[in-house]
Amino acid sequence: MGIRLYDTARGEVVPFSPGPVVSIYTCGITPYDAAHLGHAATYLAYDVLQRRLVDLGHVTRCVRNVTDVDDDILRKARELKVHYLDLAAEEIARFDEHMAALGVLVPYREPRATSAIPDILGFIAMVLDTGHAYRAGGAVYFDVSSFERFGQVSHLGREEMLALARERGGNPEDPSKRDPLDFVLWQPSLPDEPSWESLWGPGRPGWHIECSALAMRELGLPIDLHGGGSDLIYPHHECEAAQSEAATGEEFVRHWMHVGMVRLGGEKMSKSLGNLVFVGDLLKEHEGAAIRLALLSQHYRSSWEWRDDLMEAANARLAAWRRAGEGEAGMDEVRDRLDDDLDAPGALEVLDAAVAAGRGVGATAAALLGVRLG
Repeated sequence: MGIRLYDTARGEVVPFSPGPVVSIYTCGITPYDAAHLGHAATYLAYDVLQRRLVDLGHVTRCVRNVTDVDDDILRKARELKVHYLDLAAEEIARFDEHMAALGVLVPYREPRATSAIPDILGFIAMVLDTGHAYRAGGAVYFDVSSFERFGQVSHLGREEMLALARERGGNPEDPSKRDPLDFVLWQPSLPDEPSWESLWGPGRPGWHIECSALAMRELGLPIDLHGGGSDLIYPHHECEAAQSEAATGEEFVRHWMHVGMVRLGGEKMSKSLGNLVFVGDLLKEHEGAAIRLALLSQHYRSSWEWRDDLMEAANARLAAWRRAGEGEAGMDEVRDRLDDDLDAPGALEVLDAAVAAGRGVGATAAALLGVRLG
């Protein structure tokens, strides 16, 4: 049957049938603070997907960008009185260390936004040339009214879009915009911010533009699968799809896959709210394999509440698997579960059942979930 995955744009579980080489683009971190469990849950989902694709004989090329210039990192660098790239370098190193501890595969490439300024400038020129953008107030904006398919990823109404734009940095009150939903491609820099020369004046990129430029540069079009956390569906991925297809006239993404939010205290974990459980803190007390099992016990597409007892259960599961010793039971069942919209919780239950029946845990099956038993 092959893998079936929920596609956000189509709103249903559909076959995912890429070619021998699978191009994947996942939105990475803005490196101004430590990685939390929301980050970890997101990247684990794409990690398990890649492991299953490799198991099926595919080669995966997963690009995960680093947003090393935007409002958040510049604000934090200003507060700490450090250079924004020094802050980024420190946090990227810490993030990579924590992902390695969780067993996350190293991405095919991990390009930084600041590496793509020439690509971004060329891309903006394409959008302007095709009549989908305009200049105003020293900035360049995408004209959403010029793109009929705006809304193709999120399927949200205008009022929902406006509300989310306000919540997620879209600045719909910007007086230079023709429409509050228009979004910035290039913006003037503040006096203490990094700035690059452009045909439209000195400035820096908007939020969405880097991912279009990097995805096209690193992977070409169309991308087999693109994703990130579900909080990126709008505005980030909606805007990314619109500007990419407006500029090129080609399909941007074949399949959109999004990961649900991890909550704490009833709210999604976020740096802005400060309700975070950091991966580094958990690693001081628990093995990376146990943290991985705790996160994989929740379906990737659901939003769920973090509880400390999830670690207790994960530690007990890992110990039980190790006590049971190796066997080869469960491989086909694990594959079947993963092929069913990446049902990692179901796959864990298959291996639990093998342990309960005295058959042991197949090292290959455990490895398919990214769990090392040794």
